[in-house]
This record gives sequence, structure tokens and C-alpha cells, in this order.
Amino acid sequence: MKRIIKKISKLFTREKVVIRYVDRTEEDFYHQDGHKKTMLEIAKTPTRTDILNFLVGTTGANSKYLEIGVRNPNDNFNKINVNEKYSVDPGIEFEENPVDFKFTSDEFFQKLNNGEILNKDIRFDVIFIDGLHLAEQVDRDIKNALDFISDSGFIVLHDCNPPTEFHASETYSYMLSPSKGFWNGTTWKAFFKYRKQKEIYSCCVDTDWGIGVISKKTNLGEPSQVDNDYYEFKVFEDNRKDSLNLLSFEDFKKKVLADN
Repeated sequence: MKRIIKKISKLFTREKVVIRYVDRTEEDFYHQDGHKKTMLEIAKTPTRTDILNFLVGTTGANSKYLEIGVRNPNDNFNKINVNEKYSVDPGIEFEENPVDFKFTSDEFFQKLNNGEILNKDIRFDVIFIDGLHLAEQVDRDIKNALDFISDSGFIVLHDCNPPTEFHASETYSYMLSPSKGFWNGTTWKAFFKYRKQKEIYSCCVDTDWGIGVISKKTNLGEPSQVDNDYYEFKVFEDNRKDSLNLLSFEDFKKKVLADN
């Protein structure tokens, strides 16, 4: 198939504006690249559920699990093998919303902190954050989770490793981009912010769109040395491994088991 491209040109004069448009085809590089990287990501294993079950399995028989951003519980929450678990979701994306706390994460943590729900002294062993995928919200979710995670517990985040800048868009609703509706949002920016902190340990398991893990105690690796003060995607992409401390699942397991 021949690639058909009509060059864009825009000529401004005092009398007229002449515009000629591009005729995009499926052979557009960005769409090809986006599709290829999406398919590669979908094929990766294990899943976030597998990683979460591995982690709760290391935290003892009385492990407490919290999931923020559940949507349909059958996708992940119901598959987590722990007796005491709690779910939080405002029900925007899944109308039935059969969760424990039908709040936004901000409301949940505020009520928890005020002693209005559960017990403000509760500490979770694994907190999974998969709510609104915008950096400002994810940043707040991590900050709040750090106040309610046990000393030996883990904060886990989905969508930390967007394969292209189109997957990392701030806008989910535009479906004609090379990401084709697969959306990681700007979660990576919030996770990268905490990757720079020396008071905690963090890494990202290279599977299922990037599973970020934060721990106060388990040595998951050194903080990132990447300078990216403006959170530029190109800088992130060129330094992806160090930005995220990207690990295989096998290497991740070795680090966790070495400290537990």
C-alpha cells in the first residue's frame, strides 16, 4: 500500500490564508508505533493481580488490603487472596459500584483520618492505587497512603510505565490518537516524584503498563538520579529505566523476599 501524504502548508498574506490538509493513513509512524507498543504491553505477564497476591502473601496471615479505584470488583479486587480487604470507588465508571466505601479517595482518607469510618489507627499492609490517573490526584493518593501503610507494607500503583506520550496524555476521551483508547494518564509523574525521595524505596515492575511499588522498609532500589524537574516525557523516555527503577518480576521478587 502506498503511503498517501499531502503536505501541509499554511501561507498567510494580507489578502488570504491558504490551507492544505494532511490525509492521514494507517501507515502514519506514530500510529504504527503506538499500536506496536500497545500490543507488546498487553502481552506482558504477570498481571497486577498476580503481583498484589504475591505481596499480600509476604505480609502475613492477618494482612489488610485496601484498593482505591475499583470499578468492576471482578477485574481485580475479588481476586485478591486476603481475608480482610476494603474497596473505595465513587462509582463514576461502574454504575453498580458494589464497594465498601462509595467515596472519592480524598473523601475516604479524610473520613478515615477523622475516625468516621473504620479506625483511624488502622494500618494496611498493601494499598493498591488505581483511581484517577492524573498526577495531582495520584500524588495526593500516595501521600495519604503513606500515612496509613504499615511499616513493612507496600503501596502499589498501576499505569506507571506508559509506552508512548500518547498513552500518557492528560485526556482520556480522545480515541483517535496512536494509543487508541489505551490510557495510562500522568500517573508516571507522581510516581517519579516519589522516586526522587530518599526516605522511601521504590521500583516499577515491567509488566501490565508498569506496576509501581513503594515501601518504607523493603530495599527496592536507590532513588532516581534523573534530572527532570519539568516532567518532560522525552526526558522520561530517554531515562526510563532509572526514572522508574524498572525491574523484571523475578528481580522484584528477589528484592522483596530478601528483606522479608
